[in-house]
Amino acid sequence: MTIRNTLRDHGQRYRPRMACLKKTEKVLLEMQDPKTGVRSQPQRLVITTIPHAITGEDIIAWLADRFQVDTQEARTFGSMLVALGYIYPLQDHKRLVIKPDVSLYRFQTPYFWPTQQWPVEDTDYAIYLAKRNIRKKGILELHEQEHYNRLHKWMNHKWDFIVMQAKEQYRAAKERKKPDRVVFDCQERAYWVVHRPPPGTVSAMDYGLDRLTDPNSDEAKTPDFYERIMIFTQQSIMRPRVKSSVSIGALVKYCGTYNNHDPFLFKCLPSNPWLTDDVTYWNLNMPCVEIPTKMRVERWTFSFAELLSDPRGRDDFRLFLKKEFSGENLAFWEGCEDLKWGEAATIKEKAEHIYKTFLARGAPRWINIDGKTMEVTVKGLKHPHRYVLDPAQTHIYMLMKKDSYGRYQKSPVFKDTVKKAICPEEHNFSVAQLEQNAKKRRPSLSPIILRQMEKEQRAKMAANVDITQVMSKLSKQGKEAPPPPKK
Repeated sequence: MTIRNTLRDHGQRYRPRMACLKKTEKVLLEMQDPKTGVRSQPQRLVITTIPHAITGEDIIAWLADRFQVDTQEARTFGSMLVALGYIYPLQDHKRLVIKPDVSLYRFQTPYFWPTQQWPVEDTDYAIYLAKRNIRKKGILELHEQEHYNRLHKWMNHKWDFIVMQAKEQYRAAKERKKPDRVVFDCQERAYWVVHRPPPGTVSAMDYGLDRLTDPNSDEAKTPDFYERIMIFTQQSIMRPRVKSSVSIGALVKYCGTYNNHDPFLFKCLPSNPWLTDDVTYWNLNMPCVEIPTKMRVERWTFSFAELLSDPRGRDDFRLFLKKEFSGENLAFWEGCEDLKWGEAATIKEKAEHIYKTFLARGAPRWINIDGKTMEVTVKGLKHPHRYVLDPAQTHIYMLMKKDSYGRYQKSPVFKDTVKKAICPEEHNFSVAQLEQNAKKRRPSLSPIILRQMEKEQRAKMAANVDITQVMSKLSKQGKEAPPPPKK
């Protein structure tokens, strides 16, 4: 018997996307009502008159009046309609948002609605790009050119068919009237911007239409169903319980601690990058920035886990441990993390290296752990795996948390970091500057590149060996070495 899911978790994340889209379409039909909907009229766009065009400010005003909400909330809901492809812009195609001005929009034809569930195939996208390539005479957007080259290479066996279809659609489009041609071009372009968004743009269709099943639907009472109910009940009985007052108190304390550090709940300095497209916030909070911000340093005092989770905080803590001649503890913890989350092919090699460096007798950076933990660790190293060093890592972690962390917060190293930490001034952008920031938007660095940068930083840190410690060890070895035999 196959058990699909032992835990019957019908939380919010399992609610289907289709149900949300059906409700959205009801609102859209109200907006298109000739009497009570959004006012539409022919609008002039360059030298062409577009029928049934609507403005952004009319959409926001209608939504605010219909749902009795403020302008900002109505604008957010309008932007969601644009992001889902129900309304498309006639002018700025790159930004799928509602502008509170006289920018022109149109309602998308139901043929392109997401609930139609047309398969978004690469062949259709290749035909669309080939058609745009013919119309623009080879001048495409940067991301479109990259997709075009990739699809050309991948679908080389049927590229003649794709080009033929593109030429036929281009010829048929030229026979239409110019207003109809402009409208259809905007419709098609908006459809592909939604389903093949440019880099750096959040896609509203990331999770698809049907996310698992509808939790409100009746499930067939099969033996599998009752088996899952029994397993869920048994696990519920065995699960340890906590008083609701204790858990709620802990949650309130956590929210109160982190409230000022949440960019969506509190003012984000110098500006909120999700709203302004300004990258200054990201630059100031890069993993290995030279001078951290005051808010970032303040988080290090919340808990020891916060300090270790921040690469800049670990560098500061490493400097403190070096002055206390106990830097091997943090180095061992980082080695265990690398073993735990690194490549599977190098597990045996890394485990052996960590043992020889930190645990073996006469190790160059020997760490102090109790005999029972050492016995369990050495026994596990005979058959190494990702979590073989967990007991020793936990022991060192608790040692640093209870002993070194408290002294670090009172040390001159931390006080000097707090003194040098910067507090950026708030940036106030005008509407024109926000538009300019959106045009300069670029995708973030790949996680692969970030990992490479972190490895390079670690290599630099490893190269900066404390010369005094090396010289003291060499002098001790020289004293302990027996004198050479006399000839």
